[in-house]
Amino acid sequence: MATSYDAIVIGARCAGSPTAMLLARKGYRVLVVDRSTFPSDILSTHVIQPKGVAALARWGLLDQVVATGCPPVNVHTFDFGPITIAGTPRPTDGNATVYAPRRTVLDKILVDAARAAGAEMREEFTVDELLVDDGAVVGIAGHDRGGRRVTERARVVIGAEGRNSLVAKTMRPGDYHTKPALEHGYYTYFADLPVSGFEIFVRPDRGFAAIPTNDGLTMVVAGWPVAEKDAYRADIEGNFLATMDLVPSFAERVRAATRAERFTGGHVPNFFRVPFGAGWALVGDAGYTKDPITAQGISNAFRDAELVTAGLDAVWRGETSYADAMRTYQSTRDDECLPMYEFTTQLATLEPPPPEMQQLLGAIVGNQSAMDGFVSVATGTLSPADFFDPENVGQIMMAAPSAKQPAAV
Repeated sequence: MATSYDAIVIGARCAGSPTAMLLARKGYRVLVVDRSTFPSDILSTHVIQPKGVAALARWGLLDQVVATGCPPVNVHTFDFGPITIAGTPRPTDGNATVYAPRRTVLDKILVDAARAAGAEMREEFTVDELLVDDGAVVGIAGHDRGGRRVTERARVVIGAEGRNSLVAKTMRPGDYHTKPALEHGYYTYFADLPVSGFEIFVRPDRGFAAIPTNDGLTMVVAGWPVAEKDAYRADIEGNFLATMDLVPSFAERVRAATRAERFTGGHVPNFFRVPFGAGWALVGDAGYTKDPITAQGISNAFRDAELVTAGLDAVWRGETSYADAMRTYQSTRDDECLPMYEFTTQLATLEPPPPEMQQLLGAIVGNQSAMDGFVSVATGTLSPADFFDPENVGQIMMAAPSAKQPAAV
């Protein structure tokens, strides 16, 4: 049977629609399927870090996000209790701004952009199984909103449907760098809750944060160690507010505000997956999932969309083999993500920083360049490997006021 599509993308949200859009813009025939309709909501960190915002600008979609009224965020504040670090990320492609749009808003923009590029979009479509021929994926079988069974074929099937990806479950790629779930969190939205940029609060065994989003609302999230998830679930609202009470000034703001929606949350494992095989590939959380505490998921999905599109385009132009192109995708992803993965999973334990880290954090305070560097690590514009390089740490420590005082005798 002749191939009907160049690519079938399963999942139309932050990984799937950009992948489909970029492939369609290059002239390829793309089908996108998703069991949801759009706009619709989904469990998400919301935050688009500077690299992701830069991608939206490259794609010509940033103005649409801005037009929704989602406030720009440039200042990030990390309140550790004894010390507070506030700064602005280093820019990526000239952008240092963060946005935190509702997924009802962002995903609709991405879906519409894929359609406008020429991708065929089928909402309320459920994929039941992959079509596999001699070990290679050659298409999908599923049913549409009316229950009619449908099969479609393509040169490649791309799983963009999150960590529970059907493509991953069917093809069973190897997982590596695996770590268990570490943090259990819930978020909700408040009206009339003023915040100054992105506010993050870290206390022993607890962490919470707030950032403005669409419609004048502020998203607030609070996390506990996953070992305490059952206690958290027993009284979500009471425990959520008790976590805010660890910072009385912030708790006062929250209690003066109005909760606008229900609580949403849970926890995720941490892993990398081999993101490709014969006739299939994975993008976004389907291939790489980590705790949301550093809010990198949306930006990572955008990066994967660009990398996979570039790789497939090179293959279909006859410039390289599929295996070589996808190995390049995997190695590029892993080289960029592994330092942030380690940084994220350490933060997600919600354990107090070790003494040497506490000393470094103290030295960062008041040094604006160092504070901007720390914020850049948290937002993904500076690799943790570079910031925590011994030479850079030494310079920060030497610049601290205590380093300039005469040694005690």
